[in-house]
Amino acid sequence: MRVEIWSDIACPWCYVGKARFDKALRDFPYRDEVEVVHRSFELDPGRAKDDIQPVITMLTKKYGMSAAQAEAGEDNLGAQASAEGLDYRTRGRDHGSTFDMHRLLHFAKDQGRQEQLLDLLYRANFAEERSVFNDDERLVELASAAGLDAEAVRAVLADPGAYADEVRADEREAAQLGANGVPFFVLDRKYGVSGAQPAEVFARALTQAYGEASPLKTVDGGDDAEACGPDGCAVPQH
Repeated sequence: MRVEIWSDIACPWCYVGKARFDKALRDFPYRDEVEVVHRSFELDPGRAKDDIQPVITMLTKKYGMSAAQAEAGEDNLGAQASAEGLDYRTRGRDHGSTFDMHRLLHFAKDQGRQEQLLDLLYRANFAEERSVFNDDERLVELASAAGLDAEAVRAVLADPGAYADEVRADEREAAQLGANGVPFFVLDRKYGVSGAQPAEVFARALTQAYGEASPLKTVDGGDDAEACGPDGCAVPQH
């Protein structure tokens, strides 16, 4: 069974949602038969590589919220991440283009190291002090830590066209499937799960998708789960 996950490294709910899905997958009795493939989705497509700004500033400018509202949202996201055992810096993070990171994730997929690189990128972006944006050597370090050859990674980063078509193809496919926000999970092209659902919802989706053949259906998780889309990232109010 194949599970495809559309996500963006800049998306906090993707970071949290992956942890919840991973928990469900660890407990799934047929987990060894599940192939997980990570697909590209940019929340800010077309953003220039050198267009970097603090997350709080980005939130206030792009979504019209006050600095206090943006900081409260980051605090709430930090609490949600902590509940999943994830580190999350609520202050001092920045925001920029993730296109090169998605290109590297496709390269890593070819090398069988996609999952390892994604986990390192998430942690670097949400939990570590040094920025991952517009710093090729930072990406080389992370890719090397994931088991990739540093010179090969530099070659990919130096060629703007390398794996660009693969990134754009993923994004077109997301649109065709009706995904306008992430994370978005597609299980064996039978079921779709939108947002950072609880682990229990992912567990039920895995069970339903395993051994069933039907058109893509949305798994009912009750209220819409948190996700990030063109209009911003949903933030829990309590």
